[in-house]
Amino acid sequence: MTGEVTAEDVKVWAIDIGFPLVGITDVRSVGTWGAYNDWLENDYADGMAYLERRSEERRDVRQIMPAAESVIVLGTNYNHTESALFYNTESGRLARYALSEDYHPVLIERMEELIHRIRSATPSTSEFMSYVDTGPILERDFSARAGLGWIGKHTGLINRNVGSWLFLGEIITSLVLEVDRPTSAHCGSCERCLKACPTEAFVGPYELDARRCISYLTIENKDEIPRDLRPLIGGNVFGCDICQDVCPWNRKAETTTDEAFSPLPVVRDRDIASWLKMDSRVFKATFKNSSFERTKRRGFFRNIAVVLGNQGDPSAVPALVEALDDPEPLVRAHVAWALGRLGTLEALNAIRSRSQVENEPSVATELRLALEGSCQT
Repeated sequence: MTGEVTAEDVKVWAIDIGFPLVGITDVRSVGTWGAYNDWLENDYADGMAYLERRSEERRDVRQIMPAAESVIVLGTNYNHTESALFYNTESGRLARYALSEDYHPVLIERMEELIHRIRSATPSTSEFMSYVDTGPILERDFSARAGLGWIGKHTGLINRNVGSWLFLGEIITSLVLEVDRPTSAHCGSCERCLKACPTEAFVGPYELDARRCISYLTIENKDEIPRDLRPLIGGNVFGCDICQDVCPWNRKAETTTDEAFSPLPVVRDRDIASWLKMDSRVFKATFKNSSFERTKRRGFFRNIAVVLGNQGDPSAVPALVEALDDPEPLVRAHVAWALGRLGTLEALNAIRSRSQVENEPSVATELRLALEGSCQT
């Protein structure tokens, strides 16, 4: 039997299913849409062309669902109690969100369960559409309006209790639900996140140039990492949490024991130099259903090479020398750079040897520059 579903019903069900944060807002035009378009016009999105598509739908979700009345915004804490143990090790840093299995299927399954419960208690004509950072919706705007937190100067959503370690999801619905009040901002005069960024990716408060962001460079970027930015990548193998690490709101933020966000075995005992030996088949099997699939093998190994070059540990040279024969030019190019940075006799001999047979221009250039750089030091 169906009847009227209240906002309180939705919140109780959402929390029971696994969303500790839930808020509701209306579907009026998005307030940050103008700033978003300005950001795109400044080319801060770089190669993320998908962010430019379906612009009108981002402005007004009624372009997606004409009958839309409410947006249910859901948040869950991914900072597992064990995350700090496996986020930053001598083998390099992996962004906290990537330590567990891919979060998209987890959130989607829980959202489908919530929609099922709502449908069971509402008329069959009710409409629902859900997204987990995959659709044309400016989710942080809706999250802030729904009271889940405020948009911080590092451009991420911050909650007073959880900090910014949040996965977000949205359900657009034709149901008319009571809306929540927005939360006031609490960044104050703090600019620690802006000053801590190694690549100076922040143009200013609330404005990020993705072209210089380590998360973009190591994940969304599918090409070479600019040479001048490689040393600034530091030990970040996949993504970057630096602006969140320094945020005061994350110092005492709540952690979660949700096993869906427990670190994977492969990141617990990682040895990134040995990972370079994986062929495509082993890579796919090892990192199946993880966020690391997003960069594909070539992008992930590109990152590993850069980090090994930055770490300056000569023990990584044998693995890098072997990777000079990698089938992917992108990997070979960054391996050449790393070997040049390490500059041992073994590394330089391997560069000279590879230079004799390399027929990919981009890799040949990196080999030459690696030798030239070593001669100058």
